Amino acid sequence: MQSRRAGNMLAAFSFILWGILPLYYQYLPQANTNELLALRLIFSVPVMLIVMVLLRQPIPAIKDILADKKSLAMCGFAGVIMSVSWYAFTWAITHGEVLAASLGYFINPLFAIALAMFFLKETLSKAQIIAVILAILGIGYQVWQYGQLPWLSLVMGSFFAVYGLTKKYIKYDALTSVTIEAAILTPFALIYMIWLYFSGDSVALTSGTTTFLLYAGAAPVTVAPLIFFALALNRTSLTMVGLMQYIEPSLQFLLAIFLFGEVFDQTKAISFGLIWLGLIFCTVEALPAMFRHKKAILPSH
Repeated sequence: MQSRRAGNMLAAFSFILWGILPLYYQYLPQANTNELLALRLIFSVPVMLIVMVLLRQPIPAIKDILADKKSLAMCGFAGVIMSVSWYAFTWAITHGEVLAASLGYFINPLFAIALAMFFLKETLSKAQIIAVILAILGIGYQVWQYGQLPWLSLVMGSFFAVYGLTKKYIKYDALTSVTIEAAILTPFALIYMIWLYFSGDSVALTSGTTTFLLYAGAAPVTVAPLIFFALALNRTSLTMVGLMQYIEPSLQFLLAIFLFGEVFDQTKAISFGLIWLGLIFCTVEALPAMFRHKKAILPSH
């Protein structure tokens, strides 16, 4: 019980950190997303090793990592999946599409619920079924009005849900798995940055110290919530994580409308409204269980 409660708190904190990430990326408008991804991968490994030292967690030996080849392979897969989701997210928030990022992560909990049902055999409640149907209607309404799928939002939401599912099959501890995910892709990122530098096309490496530090800073500011998210997945259910996910897009939505001045037209209002309604159904349904759990952990007199 205590472990699940801690997992819920860790998940909530990770989503709050993700929700305010657009504030950081406003210093990098129209950023080169390829370089951002490459430098994030490169600097994530030393950042993670520093975190392990600060938390006094032993750095696993190479032989111990190689002993579990299935987890190693799943880490590689998780790293690729996270890179796709993170690439779409970063492009959105550096190119004036914070609302698209918000929609993507409003959709994500519903993808997570569906994946939990099909792969982890978690049973969907009536409220969750209603939420999935309302989300489909919300996306369908946007397609009908705009004449195209919100691809950016769908890529972010679906790939991040798959990432969460993948983490359930990795036996390494949370910090180790996040480190390995970045380490596997780091050689490719290094090769890309070296090629970019010698071809004269690099922005991060040729635009001064401040720009480079902002690009490199993408590692710690994105790794921090990822660490808390990974810790949460080991302590709570994927369904609960999926439901708590909407903390992040809610913050991004507020930033997009009230701080960044993005247009929120009638089509988006109806689409978001349908998705929000589904999330409200899920939240209301979950409240009695949350109160029962809270009562159960209170000391008796």
